[in-house]
Amino acid sequence: MTKKMSISTSKTSLVLFLCQIISALDVPLDSKLLEELSQPPTITQQSPKDYIVDPRENIVIQCEAKGKPPPSFSWTRNGTHFDIDKDAQVTMKPNSGTLVINIMNGGKAEAYEGVYQCTARNERGAAISNNIVVRPSRSPLWTKEKLEPNHVREGDSLVLHCRPPVGLPPPIIFWMDNAFQRLPQSERVSQGLNGDLYFSNVQPEDTREDYICYARFNHTQTIQQKQPISVKVFSMDSLNDTIAANLSDTDIFGAKPVTERQPVLLTPTGSTSTKVELRGNVLLLECIAAGLPTPVIRWIKEGGELPANRTFFENFKKTLKIIDVSEADSGNYKCIARNALGSVHHVISVTVKAAPYWITAPRNLVLSPGEDGTLICRANGNPKPSISWLANGVPIAIAPEDPSRKVDGDTIIFSHVQERSSAVYQCNASNEYGYLLANAFVNVLAEPPRILTPANKLYQVIADSPALLDCAYFGSPKPEIEWFKGVKGSILRGNEYVFHDNGTLEIPVAQKNNAGTYTCVARNELGKIQNEVQLEIKDPTMIIKQPEYKVIQRYGQVSFECIIKHDSTLLPTVTWLKDNDELPDDERFLVGKDNLTIMNVTDKDDGTYTCIVNTTLDSVSASAVLTVVAAPPTPAIIYARPNPPFDLELTGQLERSIDLSWLPGDENNSPITSFVIEFEDALHEPGVWRYQTEVPGSQTTAQLKLSPYVNYAFRVIAVNRIGRSQPSEPSEQYLTKSASPDENPANVQGIGSEPDNLVITWEPLKGFQSNGPGLQYKVSWRQKDVDDEWTSVIVANVSKYIVSGTPTFVPYEVKVQALNDLGYAPEPSEVIGHSGEDLPMVAPGNVQVHVINSTLAKVHWDPVPLKSVRGHLQGYKVYYWKVQSLSRRSRRHVEKKILTFRGNKTFGMLPGLEPYSSYKLNVRVVNGKGEGPASPDKVFKTPEGVPSSPSFLKITNPTLDSLTLEWGSPTHPNGVLTSYTLKFQPINNTHELGPLVEIRIPANESSLILKNLNYSTRYKFYFNAQTSVGSGSQITEEAVTIMDEGYSEILFATSPVMHTVRPTFYKAMASRQVDIATQGWFIGLMCAVALLILILLIVCFIRRNKGGKYPVKEKEDAHADPEIQPMKEDDGTFGEYSDAEDHKPLKKGSRTPSDRTVKKEDSDDSLVDYGEGVNGQFNEDGSFIGQYSGKKEKEPAEGNESSEAPSPVNAMNSFV
Repeated sequence: MTKKMSISTSKTSLVLFLCQIISALDVPLDSKLLEELSQPPTITQQSPKDYIVDPRENIVIQCEAKGKPPPSFSWTRNGTHFDIDKDAQVTMKPNSGTLVINIMNGGKAEAYEGVYQCTARNERGAAISNNIVVRPSRSPLWTKEKLEPNHVREGDSLVLHCRPPVGLPPPIIFWMDNAFQRLPQSERVSQGLNGDLYFSNVQPEDTREDYICYARFNHTQTIQQKQPISVKVFSMDSLNDTIAANLSDTDIFGAKPVTERQPVLLTPTGSTSTKVELRGNVLLLECIAAGLPTPVIRWIKEGGELPANRTFFENFKKTLKIIDVSEADSGNYKCIARNALGSVHHVISVTVKAAPYWITAPRNLVLSPGEDGTLICRANGNPKPSISWLANGVPIAIAPEDPSRKVDGDTIIFSHVQERSSAVYQCNASNEYGYLLANAFVNVLAEPPRILTPANKLYQVIADSPALLDCAYFGSPKPEIEWFKGVKGSILRGNEYVFHDNGTLEIPVAQKNNAGTYTCVARNELGKIQNEVQLEIKDPTMIIKQPEYKVIQRYGQVSFECIIKHDSTLLPTVTWLKDNDELPDDERFLVGKDNLTIMNVTDKDDGTYTCIVNTTLDSVSASAVLTVVAAPPTPAIIYARPNPPFDLELTGQLERSIDLSWLPGDENNSPITSFVIEFEDALHEPGVWRYQTEVPGSQTTAQLKLSPYVNYAFRVIAVNRIGRSQPSEPSEQYLTKSASPDENPANVQGIGSEPDNLVITWEPLKGFQSNGPGLQYKVSWRQKDVDDEWTSVIVANVSKYIVSGTPTFVPYEVKVQALNDLGYAPEPSEVIGHSGEDLPMVAPGNVQVHVINSTLAKVHWDPVPLKSVRGHLQGYKVYYWKVQSLSRRSRRHVEKKILTFRGNKTFGMLPGLEPYSSYKLNVRVVNGKGEGPASPDKVFKTPEGVPSSPSFLKITNPTLDSLTLEWGSPTHPNGVLTSYTLKFQPINNTHELGPLVEIRIPANESSLILKNLNYSTRYKFYFNAQTSVGSGSQITEEAVTIMDEGYSEILFATSPVMHTVRPTFYKAMASRQVDIATQGWFIGLMCAVALLILILLIVCFIRRNKGGKYPVKEKEDAHADPEIQPMKEDDGTFGEYSDAEDHKPLKKGSRTPSDRTVKKEDSDDSLVDYGEGVNGQFNEDGSFIGQYSGKKEKEPAEGNESSEAPSPVNAMNSFV
């Protein structure tokens, strides 16, 4: 496995040199190696052979090459040396062979037309580029010509010639009209390959004067336009009219009507033609026919089929297109034009020639001194190309002789090369249709071996997978590679290993015992080198509990399990998929550690669910199908769990295996998917059934692996998509022979419980793991890093052994081996344990405290010597407690706080401190036994902070223009209080805030009287305390000044005056009532009532004109009009005409007596003000009439029989 290395752009060509080497000597793509090796030049980038340039822009002729040492460049032009120093318009790019010809500053592109060739040379040879033919593009104008109008008879054919100017490269032709719209084309009208516009037959709608041919020259981005062509189509009717007008009555006249005609080819002409095309190009054949009706074109190849997948029809099947033609496409192609009157055909004989193409291009050759090699250059073409060789750009016939070189046609043979044989060879294959030129170098190197694989590289593979250990190397001559296991192991040989030519060692099936160090040795006659790599074998990742097929009813809940087992050093990731796609973004899908749960299942949840487990080394997956069904209809097919298997039989009894067979029970309409086999060990665990294996549902036999000294009985459980069957009846019992144990106890530990002992514990083997009677354990231990022998003792089948008299907390090597009456288990692995711990002996020293702010401090200490810890260092504990508050000078119950800092930390942060307080702390080291002695107490103090909010704020004694405030000092002053700040502002009825007033109060005050406030006004108060550090959080309250009944005018606020009073407070209540008639809300209410009454009066007046007069009382007694209802007793509103919103203020603010009257001082309004002077009577439909009060119309103020002054309320009451 060759390691991929990223290399810089400057080394790209060297990579290209070495990636095509054909000898036994291979050069790896190692950047450092490539920098050190000498290399002949190689052309890496060059302009195309036929290079057409824009004459308006600078000409850039590319030639890039790389080599070691970097090559120099030179150019030829038209076969002679091109001295760029003598031409001011030509420059060469630095460290490059690319030419830049300056056209934009006075040069002419035509002056630099010619054939250019670049040579790149260094001390090891010279490489040459292709012959680059530079030609400026041309887009000439159309020659002026006089175009006669085309007069055509309906049904005739027509060809409009384009004849574009000859450009370089040839232009693209298209036809448009004066509006720059493409002319529509069809089977009848289409453009030919030569640009002409063909009409198979003309129609009257073809008449127009703007048939314009355009030529687009892409290279110069220009478009040339031909003069518009006029076409006039004469229909037969109009032609007959014209003839009749010009002939006498005695003449016989009349044009023939439009007649149908059989096809005639417009292009190509004749019955046969020829076409030559080059291999690899696109073959285009064209047939355009005239006729009426319009002919249809069909193509065939005589004696063969048109090539599939490469044949296309264009231009309404008038053009046959075959891409990537080869010699096999040569032959006769026939086009057939057919309409209802007949057909015509044309045969095109196609010959496919070929410019030279490579069969074997020469490859770079890297040889060691004294080696042999060959350069092969084989090309084909039609006609067959000739091969010629050059050496360093010079024909090989006149190149300096090299005794190691022999030319044999298309092959150069090298024998016993030396370093002076290095050169660049060019192979030229040419025929009349083109040429190929290839550079290939011969590089002779003498290099000692080098190993490019990094030292001590770590390889990790999964057990039972191939392991590939790299040994990328280079040397000249080619080194021999050998592999060793370990540093001084024997050479690796045999079928267990595969040795690759690139040095890689392959272990096809890596096992745990293959882990370790491997050494790669490379040697040749110039030296020897070696490298070591490491191999680790990991346990495979397994899904031990796979998701199972589930059938669930709609709206139910389903869960799929995916329980995994993996190597402890690998980190697995579990991904769930639905139908091989991500799970839907739906909260109903809950992904747990070992399962996927779907809540409230719907039909769209039906599908296949896959659990994928990935680690960095392997990946496993398991799938299960979820079928969502509706609630089962009745009656329906009953799907049930299968019946249990029966007739179990044991055959083929061996020491470590046995064959079990059975007969399946009824599957109950759901196919059996698998059988689960369980076993019972009647010798060690009677009555306990354990999982043995699982086989597919199509299988009714299984070969079971057995353990020694187990009395087996087996049973089988059938599984279908519904669930598991009941277990079968147990099979007969089979007792296996005894053997020595196969494994040793797991989870061996050595941990001391006392300072002078070592407790060795392990997990005992289970009964069926003992493999025989007399299970015991050999417990061995010795002190680590001390040249002691193992001390061993054999104990019974227990799980613990205590070694006494050990030193305190020293490391021990411990191992536990199982044995029974037949022998020992394999040699166990060793684990490291420690004897018992004791309390630490030393307290941390140099304890320092740095106070960061009023609530946070940082504590530092020096670590204690590890020997004094006398156990596993678990960390340090910091005990700290508040001694007293510096503001209150009062001690309180000491509550110690503890912070634990894990590991060997030497500092920690103490958060949550109280400002302006005195603290003490000490530090203790902690091990597994407990805490060591405390360091001396360290005293530190916290600075002042901002106080908490005042403990309370009460507002008492509200008066007309003053409020009394009382407060309590902050619960946590966090320093020395300097003052209090009071802010307050008024709030109006729309909750808008007024101007904010701020007052500073001395810290020794606890109350305040605010005077000169606005009466009947709500105020909001903000109150906080300050220390020298700043202001604390504020407390807020709201209060309202009261309203005095003695005055009707509004008091205006003045600046509040601050008064402090003693703790004795007093109350003062003012009595003052504001005149309700001056209130805006009451005036609005009265206006609304007046408007309502006016509307009612208008209605009454209209209805009065409908009939005679009669008393209202009689009307009401006869039948109560549902439209006129009395006032409600509870709120005084008027029936259904009342507006609940309009009467809310009246109900809230009026002082109406229970008899629904309003005193005169409460209101001066009267019915006159609201009723426009109407009299106080009603007609039969409820309108005012005179009979109700007996008063005249001119006395509206006395229109009510009540002696009280009229008011809106009384006016409404009079309707009852």
